[in-house]
This record gives sequence, structure tokens and C-alpha cells, in this order.
Amino acid sequence: MRNLITDIPGLRVGHAQDERLASGVTTLIFDSPTIASISIQGGAPGVRDAALLEPDMTVEGVDALVLSGGSAFGLDSMGGVQGALREQGRGFAVGQFLIPIVPGAILFDLGNGGDKDWGRMPPYWDLGYASAVAASVDFALGSVGAGLGATTADLKGGLGSTSAVTPSGFTVGALVVVNALGQTTIGDGPYFWAATFEREAEFGGLGMPASWPANGHLRVKGHTPQNTTIAIVATDAAMTKAQCKRLAVMAHDGMARAIRPSHAALDGDVVFAAATGGTAKEAPTLHQLTEIGALAADCLARAIARAVFEATSLPFDRALPSWRQRFRQET
Repeated sequence: MRNLITDIPGLRVGHAQDERLASGVTTLIFDSPTIASISIQGGAPGVRDAALLEPDMTVEGVDALVLSGGSAFGLDSMGGVQGALREQGRGFAVGQFLIPIVPGAILFDLGNGGDKDWGRMPPYWDLGYASAVAASVDFALGSVGAGLGATTADLKGGLGSTSAVTPSGFTVGALVVVNALGQTTIGDGPYFWAATFEREAEFGGLGMPASWPANGHLRVKGHTPQNTTIAIVATDAAMTKAQCKRLAVMAHDGMARAIRPSHAALDGDVVFAAATGGTAKEAPTLHQLTEIGALAADCLARAIARAVFEATSLPFDRALPSWRQRFRQET
């Protein structure tokens, strides 16, 4: 296994980015239409086609899910992904027309130092198109794609991914862009809040600190809604849309374990959940669904820490340091 969400067969991930802009797009492509849902727990979300993911809505399958920088301007990226999929003959059939179903979520990275003076047309449609064309089972982590311009309260944010297998044999994976209001590390030290869930030193292997900060002071990025952690969890189990909704809800626990604070009024925290049904096993029991949801939360917590661990700083004045820059002497 790659320890990536693409350990689930039938998934591919692509990045596109603009270094001068300091922003980008990451797209998860499904090889065939896949059942998905969404849970929004942040107070300032930005999403496209989120309503159709609710269990009572008609369309069952999605062709892709998109994570984008650019705040509301980044919502154009989903159109670019639609364009690429339309060229491939993908989409929901309505009479003679095929309409690719491409929900997505955006994060605020406009204030990270990049040149956002793009003129009349924001670049996100083109970035979305390029990210779809680039989709592969292997992909980079850290300051890439939608994670290029991401930040946290005190460190550079980024893009992370992990995977794991439940005791019943279902594969679960997470893909996340961390642009959080709060911290992924504890106090002023290098230790990640998600350390108890780490596997094989995937984000440094430091474990938990010997002592804790003396007070519970919260370190946050600012006092405006310019923060969002946006994520996708997926499994090869066969699940209904309502079960995917519950999976997305459970996976949000991973954010609470890995970021302090999370789900705030100034965050736009969103989790998509998808189930390919690609496993040869029967549909999961209620107990197995609980295992899948719990493991998805663990995977998301790990992916959040991995995103920050793998990130690199932006080349601008007053840019936040990466985890490696700040703590390499201590580790």
C-alpha cells in the first residue's frame, strides 16, 4: 500500500498549481460514478453542488470531487474538471446530454503573499482542468495542488493523505488540505495533536510530549473567516448515500483530534465521503460500518499531521515556516 487514498482501487488524484499565484487545485477522479455525501461542520464553508450529495437527492453517483484554493473564485475549478471529464465522455445522462457531476469545496488562501491580481478571469477553471488531466494513482503531498497556499495558525499548511484497512478487510483512505484557523502541533513544540494515531513514523515518529503547555491558550490565525480544512474520505465498501453521510459525520472527529480548535465560526471545515463498492465482499454490517467510520476519522487525523509535516514554506516575505524549517534542529 502507498499510504494514500488511491490505495482504494478506482481512484486517481491530480494536482495543478501556479507558483506565482501561490494557489492550486487538487482533484479526486473516480473511474466510474461513485456514491458520495458530505458533512459541513465549519461556520464559513465554500462549496459547489453540495445539496445534491444529501441522501434525499436524486443523483446517486459523482464523477469527481475537487479541493481548491482561491476562496469563492476557486469554485470555477469544478467547471474545469467538468470540461476535462466531458471530453472523456463522462457524466450523468439527461436525454442525449452527459453532465459530469463534480462537487467540490474551496479554502481561503488569498492573503498568503502570492500575486492574486489575475485580471478579468480567475485562473481556477484552467487549473481545475489541468488537475483532472494529471490524475494518477501516485501523487505528491505537502505544498502541492490545493495545498500550495495553505497555512495554519503558526506553520505552513499543505495536502496530506493516508490509508488503512479495517479488521473486516475494507480499505479506507483520506485526502485533506489543511488551511486551519488553529494549530496541528501542541504549544510551541514539534509534537502533533494526532501523534497517538501515527503509523510507521509517517509524520516524524516523535510521539507525544513528556509535558503539556501550562495553559490552554488558543493560538489562531486571525479574526476573519479565512480558514478551512477540506477533506475527502473514501472506502471500497458498498454503501448507500445515507451511510456515506454518516461516514462523513464520523470522519469529522479526525479534524477535532488533529487541529485545535476546529469547526469554529471562522473555519469552513468540510468532509466529503465516498464509497466505491469495489470490494467483492457483501455490503458491510452496522458493526462494520462503525469500524469504517472510526478508521476514517483516524486516517483523517493522520493525513492532517502528514500534510503539515510534508509542507514547504512559500518564498515570500513574512511567510510562515514549514514544520521542517522550524523543528529540524530539535528533531
